[in-house]
Formats: sequence, structure tokens, C-alpha cells
Amino acid sequence: MFLSVISLQELEIGVLLKERSDPAQGAVLRRWLEDQVIPAFAARMLPVDTAVALRSAALHVPDPRPVRDGLIAATALVHGLRVVTRNIADFQPMGVDVLDPWQSS
Repeated sequence: MFLSVISLQELEIGVLLKERSDPAQGAVLRRWLEDQVIPAFAARMLPVDTAVALRSAALHVPDPRPVRDGLIAATALVHGLRVVTRNIADFQPMGVDVLDPWQSS
């Protein structure tokens, strides 16, 4: 299992927002991100490199998509991986293999 740096960005945004709206819960999420997620994936973070950037650009033509979704999908496509998300509707049209872990298969 791997983690896109874009997914890490999305997690960080979520933690920052929670820290502002609910400091106690934000502190719990901060510890989870810093003590569990980042160490667990430290050697398995997938960057946005040239291949990912170019593949992502192609996903936006002719139908523009959210930039972060395009980068996550492109990362999966370049590396031959599946995107695990509850938001399969935004990823399926980009031709990426998706799995909703909250749905039984």
C-alpha cells in the first residue's frame, strides 16, 4: 500500500481545519497523522514527478477535473495502482481502478 503526497496534503488540510474548528479533536487527528500515518508510509510516499504531472494534465482534457483528484488518479495510473476512496464517482471517469473500502465487494 502506498500514499500519494497529494493524499497527505488532503489529510493535512483536514487536520488543520479541524484544529481551527475543534482544537481537542484537531489535537487527536494531529497525533494520528504525525505518529501513525506519516511514519507508516514514510518509505511508501509517491511523489508528483514528471510522468505524473504529464498524465494528470491529459486527464483534464477535454473535461477539467479537480486538480488534486487528477494528480491522485495520475499517480495511480503511472504506478499501476488502485485508488482506495469513498469518492469513486470522481475517479472512475478518469480510467483509474478504484476501490471503496466501505462497500462490500
